[in-house]
This record gives sequence, C-alpha cells and structure tokens, in this order.
Amino acid sequence: MIQARGVEKRYAAFRAVHPMDLDVRDGEVFGFLGLNGAGKTTTLRMLAGVLPPTAGTIVIDGKDLQKDPVEARRVLGFIPDRPYLYDKLTAREYLNFIGEIYGMQRGHLAERLVAVLEMHALLPQADALVESFSHGMKQRLVLAGALLHEPRLLIVDEPMVGLDPSGAKQIKRTFREFVEAGRTVFMSTHTLTVAAEICDRIAIIHAGRIAAIGTPAEVCGQRSLEDVFMTITGSPA
Repeated sequence: MIQARGVEKRYAAFRAVHPMDLDVRDGEVFGFLGLNGAGKTTTLRMLAGVLPPTAGTIVIDGKDLQKDPVEARRVLGFIPDRPYLYDKLTAREYLNFIGEIYGMQRGHLAERLVAVLEMHALLPQADALVESFSHGMKQRLVLAGALLHEPRLLIVDEPMVGLDPSGAKQIKRTFREFVEAGRTVFMSTHTLTVAAEICDRIAIIHAGRIAAIGTPAEVCGQRSLEDVFMTITGSPA
C-alpha cells in the first residue's frame, strides 16, 4: 500500500527526517511511534502528499505520489493532528463540500453521506452547525469526512487525542473494520497502550530515523513496549 524509498525532509541545514525506506502492507494497522519532534508528523504529511519530500519517492497503492499526485491522493484519506472544520457549516454541508472536492457523483455522495454519518452516530446532528459539536463529535465528523470517498488508505495523526474512552473505543473499532475489508490504516500515536492493542506492526522513529520496526512482539521480545520505547528514545524511566 505504501512504498517509500530514500524519503527525507530537510529545512536548510536541519534534517527533520533522514533518508527512510518504509513498506506498509494492505490490510494492516501500522503504528508510527515517537517523541514530539522525532519526525512523525513530517513523515505523515509527506506520505499524505501535503508536504513534498526533499528527496526520495513515495508510491501509494501503485501510484507515484510525485508523478501522479491526483490519483495517488484519490485512494487515501488524511486526518492531520489539528484538523480544520468550518464551524458555520452543518455536518451535511461539510461532507458535501468534501465529496465535491473528490468529484463524487451526486447520487453516490448522498448515499455515502448518510452512511458515514450513521456509522459515526452523527445522523441526528446532520443539519446542526459544526460549532455546536463537542470535541468528540468533531473528531467523529473529521473521520467521517476522511472515509466519505471510500479510500483504501487512511493516514491519521494522533487520532485519540482528547477523546473520552467511548470515543476512543469507537475509533479503534472503525480502524479494525476498515482493515478487515483489506484496507490500511497508518497512524501516529504517542499512546503506547493504543499501539500495542490495535497495531499489526509498528515503527519507532527517533531523531528523524526509524530505530525499530516489526510486529509488537518482534519489536519488544520479552520486554514491554514502554520499556523498548524509553530505551530507544532515551526517555527517563
């Protein structure tokens, strides 16, 4: 689903992400772990086509992100760490706007709009202004928008931030259902318990480099994910 080769990001003399090779498979939840400033968000933005890499190539579902950006982006949904919502739109208007950006046919868009609102328990609030929504409701609406055009890949930066246990449980269930249909979730998180619970494979990035990658069992061995993470990142115990 994702093939990155030699991908790096530099800002003048500062290298935020060192040359990186990364393969993410169809049908898995892939967790990207690291401290603040490690390069997680920069990497996710490059993979989503929001930020151009300084060097390297990124292929999404067989489509080169640099050479064919429209088709590559068509198969992915991206939720940044600080998603922007139009507070003066209703949920229905917001999703119609997203659907029109993706060029969805009107009839299909109407069907999908109802489906994603119902999936995220927002159908009764379809015609309420976004500004009236709680934080959790806004998170669910952003996820509904990312899934509206039925992407094969979902890239999410810190999906559980600020959610109550019920909201976090619902998102985890959505991710599992998504990958069970043969699609892929690539998510960054600093919540190690979430990564251990739902990720099929993980990578730990430190100082712009991937320091460990594999299944949680392969990365951790007989140790806890917390111990391994702290050892790699030099975090205090």
